[in-house]
Amino acid sequence: MRELLSELKDGEGNSAAREGETHDASHHYSSESTQQQHHIDHNDPAMDLINSVTGVDEEGRSRQRILAFAARRYASAIERNSEDYDALYNWALVLQESADNVGPDSSSPSKDALLEEACKKYDEATRLCPTLHDAFYNWAIAISDRAKMRGRTKEAEELWKQATRNYEKAVQLNWNSPQALNNWGLALQELSAIVPVREKQTIVRTAISKFRAAIQLQFDFHRAIYNLGTVLYGLAEDTLRAGAIVDKEVSPNELYSQSAIYIAAAHALKPNYSVYRSALRLVRSMLPLPYLKVGYLAAPPAGNPVAPHGDWKRTQFVLNHEGLQQLNKVEQKQTPQTLSGRSGDAVHIDKAAIKVDVPDIVSVSACADLTLPAGAGLCIDTIHGPVFLVADSWESLDGWFDAIRLVYTIFARGKSDVLAGIITG
Repeated sequence: MRELLSELKDGEGNSAAREGETHDASHHYSSESTQQQHHIDHNDPAMDLINSVTGVDEEGRSRQRILAFAARRYASAIERNSEDYDALYNWALVLQESADNVGPDSSSPSKDALLEEACKKYDEATRLCPTLHDAFYNWAIAISDRAKMRGRTKEAEELWKQATRNYEKAVQLNWNSPQALNNWGLALQELSAIVPVREKQTIVRTAISKFRAAIQLQFDFHRAIYNLGTVLYGLAEDTLRAGAIVDKEVSPNELYSQSAIYIAAAHALKPNYSVYRSALRLVRSMLPLPYLKVGYLAAPPAGNPVAPHGDWKRTQFVLNHEGLQQLNKVEQKQTPQTLSGRSGDAVHIDKAAIKVDVPDIVSVSACADLTLPAGAGLCIDTIHGPVFLVADSWESLDGWFDAIRLVYTIFARGKSDVLAGIITG
């Protein structure tokens, strides 16, 4: 939507808002065109709304003049061809942008009226072109903005449901859209706060799957990473309040720990974001410090990935900014306090233990190989060859899969030192 405004401003109407759409600018200055614009301005409620927006400052007023000019162009195009879905789509964008230009104390028409009119244009455009995924996506954003104005009401609930349906349609038409998946997850998260308790868990789980899918498309998508952390934190709170574990495999403490992993990763990728920094202060103690993740995986004897199933052992693994390490605890002893003021256990590692250094990782993937023992298979391909491990469940695998890939992404972005600071203090 911002690109539309920039393009209009740069070209002052001489360039099209969408590729392949051209107009002769001289027509806009002819008396015939002026009369047509006058007719449009007085006979279309959408134009009345746009013309009533003044903007909150000089920049806003300048922007609104450009938007009004664009709206007349699209209205003229639709008068010439009522089935011009490109013009309808771009007109909806102008209405949506105008809603952003309404000041909180302005006497201009309400944001809601502009957004409602934008939704009507998106509806018309998608009826004419059912494969216009950008229209479904921006329509969902407009509906979401309308829902936010209504708090936790029944009307808001219906709007959030509409938004999720449009995000779903946008993703069906363009599956390679992490932003649409992230926004879909956010809409589901908002919906979960309104619906009856009996419906909440299912919606929250669906939101988690959307954030996770967004991250799998774009590994460093810090907003989706952070949002996944917040929804897991909320799920942990709900589970704790309920006094019973909703999912027998995942306790509230495990959910809190998972939440902290994603929030820590978002902060590591964007350490200057104050929201991430504040959230990290809240959840850092929920990490299994001095590690990012600790848990159990079934593993073959080191150096023998095709060992018989009977030789595989369920052992503890730890993950930090340096890599994944198998712990074969031979003995433990109390060590003096570290520089951070914490004392800890010295764990003597068997030299034959499995160890994967982050710089050696080539890829991480789920593995449904029938030659692996029962469980959820994980393959970490390294420059030294593949490492196969098995998690207790597919949900447990999701946690390991994301954590390992996030650590690698942080390393690839040159932010391992930030992650090290988080987990070592």
